[in-house]
Amino acid sequence: MSAFDYDLVVIGSGPAGQRAAIQAAKLGKRVLVIERQSVVGGICINTGTIPSKTLREAVMHLSGYRERGIYGSSYTVKQHITMPDLHFRTDHVIRHEIDVTRHQLQRNRIELAVGNARFVDPHTVAMEDATGRGTRNVSAGKIIIAVGTMATRDKNIPFDGQRILISDDILTLKDLPRTMTVVGAGVIGLEYATIFAALGVRVTVIDKRSHLLPFVDREITSHLAHHMQQNRATLRLGEEVSRLELMDDDKGSRVKVILASGKQIITDKALYSIGRTGATGPLNLPAAGINADDRGRLKVNENLQTNVPHVYAVGDVIGFPSLASTSMEQGRLAACHAFNTKADCTPSLFPYGIYTIPEISTVGRNEEELTEAGIPYEVGKAHYKEIARGQILGDTTGLLKLIFHHETRELLGVHIIGEDAAELIHIGQAVMAHKGTLDYFVNTVFNYPTLAECYKTAAFDGINRLG
Repeated sequence: MSAFDYDLVVIGSGPAGQRAAIQAAKLGKRVLVIERQSVVGGICINTGTIPSKTLREAVMHLSGYRERGIYGSSYTVKQHITMPDLHFRTDHVIRHEIDVTRHQLQRNRIELAVGNARFVDPHTVAMEDATGRGTRNVSAGKIIIAVGTMATRDKNIPFDGQRILISDDILTLKDLPRTMTVVGAGVIGLEYATIFAALGVRVTVIDKRSHLLPFVDREITSHLAHHMQQNRATLRLGEEVSRLELMDDDKGSRVKVILASGKQIITDKALYSIGRTGATGPLNLPAAGINADDRGRLKVNENLQTNVPHVYAVGDVIGFPSLASTSMEQGRLAACHAFNTKADCTPSLFPYGIYTIPEISTVGRNEEELTEAGIPYEVGKAHYKEIARGQILGDTTGLLKLIFHHETRELLGVHIIGEDAAELIHIGQAVMAHKGTLDYFVNTVFNYPTLAECYKTAAFDGINRLG
């Protein structure tokens, strides 16, 4: 008999925690998942990934955005789109995903407890009942921290949830604004900025950095900036916000955004999206011998172990890239390592999906990274407007870009902006996993008409560039 109540306790039921728990259960381990909310799925299902992507899809449909390339910029499926219109689809998907997640835990015989968790010692977690009726101590041989993050708040900003918002507040908006200012041009900020711009909202984006998404290929982000400006979005890059003020006048309740440069922006809503903070505050980490950084994040080694070897941390709480897909894989890998099960993984081939409008996806290295590393490369490009499927869909602005070694032709990176980018990326990912070359695409027959043909067109373009 084990000296512990459980083989594994997982704190948090988001993508990382869920995948870790299921992997351990598949290995025959006794698993407890502690979730502080009354519903499973964490930020991903309830306020983050799933809601924002569903909201995006509702906007793309109701606004007629995808068909505007064919029917004109005034085309729309619904003339007057309201927030309840958008919430209808979002609420449906959230309920379904919660049910699926709970069922997955049940059928793998994983115990689920609702309550607040905090460490008592390195192997013991106190679980306070969410109703406040009592506390139960549980011990475990291994513990995985998967508590995720929460939106970072500046204590000097008067957040009210309706005029000055964090991303979680988007789902509670009652009315569609005429103007919106987004402070912070990270992934979340840009996703919401482009979603609202597609609805005709006049959007302003402010960020201290000189260009968008520094980890993405510069040519791709330049295309994104162009598309945003075509949708009447204003980009104020290299600018810093001094303060935000709530204001009421004869024109209504609005927000004044004051920049360090002296500029002032009057807007209906202000979305504050300056990063996220690890939700580790309530865990009493020092009792386990663990310390978080100043943003509440945990440092881990290549095996996802904290400085206490039997305590692991996975998902957004350990920082970049903070994607649901990578978090799931981290959960699986941590559980396998905890119970001495071999698991292979190639982090260099983790794809990134950014659901802006248009969407972006990337895998491998970009031009800037290869230039810095002194690796000789060439590129091949295919524009959606050259592809029959692009014309059929009405997306004539998309771009697929291949980067390959100048001498060996080995594929080094794939970068896409346009419809179905996050789906298309997996073709390039698979080729890169097998050290494939540009010639694979030249010699492969793709269905016609498909966006996948972009790979063949880009490959021929790359070969032509070689001379």
